Amino acid sequence: MESLAQASWYGGRTLGYPAPDRDSDIKSKANREERMGMNSSAAWCLPNDSARATLIGRVWRPDLEGPAVVVLRGGDIFDITDSVSTVSALCAQENPLAAARDAKGENLGSLEAILANTPQQDRDPGRPWLLSPIDLQAVKASGVTFVISLLERVIEEQARGNPALAVEARQEIESLIGKDLKALKPGSPEAAALKELLIRQGRWSQYLEVGIGPDVEVFTKAQPLSSVGHLAEVGVLSSSQWNNPEPEVVLAVAPSGRIVGATLGNDVNLRDVEGRSALLLGKAKDNNASASIGPFIRLFDEAFDLDSVRNTSVSLTIEGEEGFRLEGESHMAQIARDPADIVQQTIGRHHQYPDGLVLYLGTMFAPVEDRDEPGQGFTHKRGDIVTIGAPALGRLVNRVVTSEEAAPWSFGARDLFDSLQRRRARRG
Repeated sequence: MESLAQASWYGGRTLGYPAPDRDSDIKSKANREERMGMNSSAAWCLPNDSARATLIGRVWRPDLEGPAVVVLRGGDIFDITDSVSTVSALCAQENPLAAARDAKGENLGSLEAILANTPQQDRDPGRPWLLSPIDLQAVKASGVTFVISLLERVIEEQARGNPALAVEARQEIESLIGKDLKALKPGSPEAAALKELLIRQGRWSQYLEVGIGPDVEVFTKAQPLSSVGHLAEVGVLSSSQWNNPEPEVVLAVAPSGRIVGATLGNDVNLRDVEGRSALLLGKAKDNNASASIGPFIRLFDEAFDLDSVRNTSVSLTIEGEEGFRLEGESHMAQIARDPADIVQQTIGRHHQYPDGLVLYLGTMFAPVEDRDEPGQGFTHKRGDIVTIGAPALGRLVNRVVTSEEAAPWSFGARDLFDSLQRRRARRG
């Protein structure tokens, strides 16, 4: 059995607290402080094959008092806003890839320099910094799309948001329906039969309904322009005592419903809040700095498409200031619903998104071992560094604070329109 000083992640490997070594205390402290400062290296955050990838995003330009749509070319960031005013508009074009590749742009400098200026605590407000790569798109998310997350949501419900009751609930649920539902296709006759059995036994759950039923759970994760990006702070409510990151692939979807690219996301989750009642989903999911996306959107091309997403692996590392470390990896191949099906249930004749959308695809991250007190499970601590990575998408890194102390969301749609008008006026 793992020690109580360790945390675990279904489907991945785990690392706990490092063994004490008095002779290396000073060196370890220095290394930890360097690590907790977040890695702002360009090479470290980019896809393994970034040289052939088309990566789009946004950068804040202090000289223009607003954001710029950018594309990475070589090691430099180019502002292409004069060709396409928003990332939403770029994704809506008939050929976003060609539009991004062909757009004329102004060189804003190296990605390395922009990343170095992105962490808020080290920022020079007179120089550009990286933002979330999306703007006017709706920010949607799908839930319980992996078996592990399905089981954990049922457990949260049974435990009523109390982590101390989760162990007993987990054992009871797993003894009833088992751990492995991968072979069960949502909406199939077999799934319907299991549903009827569980109803007769008085064990049916609203989470099982969306996990194995015909309809996927899709909810609004955040408002347009409210998401934070790579090297930003992410927030959890100060009142939450049981929460975790959710490492996910995020799809970029055009208003037509066509999937045009992908990026990484952290769907920060408050387990105690949602566990008390599913009607508190908004409070559990949509808070200041609770949606992280980035570092860039990778547009689909000859070398990267939806099949690449289906076959990718998503890694997670959590590092705490006290020396805690958790690592794990999940595989998109284990998702219960195909990404294209989730998109089709989100946008179509039944529901339109004129500015497009981005869609978190769900996670299998389910930390079940205790971080501190026995029976309390894993939860974030202020100062945690969360790193989410995928070989073809790069790495998204954030520091955890409370939503109350994270930088407030203050730049909305009216501000964006005003910024674009100022840009046009200054350019004549």
